[in-house]
Amino acid sequence: MFKKDSNSLSVRERNSEQDRDQEQERNLRMRTALLLALSVATACGAATPQIRFAWKQIEYAWDSPSDRDNAIADGKFVQENNLPLGLARWKNKLFVTVPKWKNGVASTLNYVDVDGPMAQPLKPYPSWKDNLIADSLKELPSNSTLTSVFRVFVDACDRLWVMDSGLVDIWGSPNQIAGPSLVVFDLNTDALLHRYFLKADDIKEDSFFANVVVDVDKDTCDDAYAYVPDLGAYGVVVYSLKKDDSWRVSHHYFFFEPLAGSYSVGGVQFHWTDGVFALALSEPRESGFRTLFFHALSSTKEFCVSTELLRNYTLIDKDEAFHDFKLLGDRGENTQSSASYYDPKTNVLFYTQVNKDGVGCWKTDKPYTPENNPLIISDPTLYEFPNDLKVDNEGILWVLSDRLPRFLYKTLDPEDINYRIFSISTTEAIAGTVCA
Repeated sequence: MFKKDSNSLSVRERNSEQDRDQEQERNLRMRTALLLALSVATACGAATPQIRFAWKQIEYAWDSPSDRDNAIADGKFVQENNLPLGLARWKNKLFVTVPKWKNGVASTLNYVDVDGPMAQPLKPYPSWKDNLIADSLKELPSNSTLTSVFRVFVDACDRLWVMDSGLVDIWGSPNQIAGPSLVVFDLNTDALLHRYFLKADDIKEDSFFANVVVDVDKDTCDDAYAYVPDLGAYGVVVYSLKKDDSWRVSHHYFFFEPLAGSYSVGGVQFHWTDGVFALALSEPRESGFRTLFFHALSSTKEFCVSTELLRNYTLIDKDEAFHDFKLLGDRGENTQSSASYYDPKTNVLFYTQVNKDGVGCWKTDKPYTPENNPLIISDPTLYEFPNDLKVDNEGILWVLSDRLPRFLYKTLDPEDINYRIFSISTTEAIAGTVCA
């Protein structure tokens, strides 16, 4: 086919092409604006989250261009292997984790400025030194070094709790370069407060620790308890900061459901056997203890237990305690959820809906039925695999979507927006729904 030399085009033809290019650009902008305007497809049209951050690929705030070039040359930064997964907000910092699913993740714990640009690069936390590491335990530069982080938690005492899995190249050739550990930072100073490695009794052959929630009151910061789900070996590890000790809790409700292990997201069909993963804490009850809501990832059911039992698990009769774990109910078909968070302002439990590309809710004073668990946010493009969500202390719901199945089983288009973070007030999110 003959290809016309652009240099030989007439002025009229060149102007015509410029007009077409401008028209295409205008159409693209209009389509983008329309897509954002329709970012929530719900039956009642109540929730309209604001897109706060969006990336085609993850980039970092390197100290210099040569540092980036050296990291690429050394294989420590393979841009397409960096996928954001977890988030949490503290003041003007929004923490974003990048687990080491594959080699080439430059920094596993990072933050962006809440009031910064939408596509701003991630800033390593607490430093570059503690994130860009070698591939062996002997070469970890300090006790605050982080290897591979999935989820984090900001507590009422201005501390960041990090569950470091210690496992790198998870999807390739898994390498446990450090034991699973809880790492606690003072957010006011960015200093390491404490690191606790889980005991041998806490860990089973198939253990995988990727999440943490913290039970603490701002007036008794030294008496904190962390609850760490084991999605691979179906248990929950309880850690006491005051005792600096941990113990493992077992129960049938921590297992996955065999009939709820099939997923279809973003054109990818897959099967997972992940057990207990999503944990959420209520406000303190009359007893002074909280209710822990929990469910397995590969499940459509919700359960709960008092934190009194978890805290005193080593002292109680295990057979009698078995019945203190309660089944709340079932959300319905294809309602598998990767994360949940309880909002004390609205008394609503928010949770991701990975098979339905969105977020659901449950008002905790109502029966746990499909009718009382509406899908309040949904869009197959914007919320393709909502992986994590949190509610901050201002009552803002934050949601991160990252197309994880495509990242793991296929490939992501580097020219498309693949990773997004949204926010909306919890009261606006549930307005007009049965959760209001």
